[in-house]
Amino acid sequence: MKTRKAAELDRIFDDGNESILDYADMSTLRKPNKEKDEQRSLSLQVPEWLVEVLDREAARVGISRQAVIKVWLTERADRMRAV
Repeated sequence: MKTRKAAELDRIFDDGNESILDYADMSTLRKPNKEKDEQRSLSLQVPEWLVEVLDREAARVGISRQAVIKVWLTERADRMRAV
């Protein structure tokens, strides 16, 4: 695992040219409340421009389109729950 100072990681993240995952200890990751999170399938039709935005973000951070959608939806739901 590579190491960097927080300010440099912020710059790397903001630039978007390199994944910051190389600097994270992935061996300690775990999904919170894993046993409570039942998965359901969802079919969604979206405009082509939105698919392109999702694909660019997925490529930028090195994850799948589906993962981007899950992250964005979770972030929004967390904000709504906090209100």
